Amino acid sequence: MKTLKDVGIGQTAKVKKLHGEGAVKRRIMDMGLTKGTEVLVRKVAPLGDPLELKVRGYELSIRKADAELIEVE
Repeated sequence: MKTLKDVGIGQTAKVKKLHGEGAVKRRIMDMGLTKGTEVLVRKVAPLGDPLELKVRGYELSIRKADAELIEVE
């Protein structure tokens, strides 16, 4: 299983499935990361946390722990 955390800088991935439960999953979906969404990884902080993404035309920063819950293809 490949997660958003495994995607390299400058690469695009498509959200395949969201893992997690309840409020965590809802928060990820509220940020626009839903099934079928194209995501571009723009930057990764020096220590690997957080990741800066481009989703649906806007910039989004998420924690590495949240990125591990997003399965991509």
